[in-house]
Amino acid sequence: MNSLLSRITINPEVGHGKPTVRNSRYLVESILEHLAGGDSIEDLLAEFPDLEREDILACLAFATEVLKHKKLSFAA
Repeated sequence: MNSLLSRITINPEVGHGKPTVRNSRYLVESILEHLAGGDSIEDLLAEFPDLEREDILACLAFATEVLKHKKLSFAA
């Protein structure tokens, strides 16, 4: 898991300081939105050839870790 998480970077100079994949223009939240919208990992790899399968898995791992430490509340 740590090797996957090392692919996620936060740099104030890249992506407005939001988590990105390997200090690139790919925001973690954008990758997750694509997946939530029904795109498969294979779809993303075809659309963004400079991404690697491990990058996408790292986005999922990052989201999992964030949710472990965040209290969520939903309006009814």
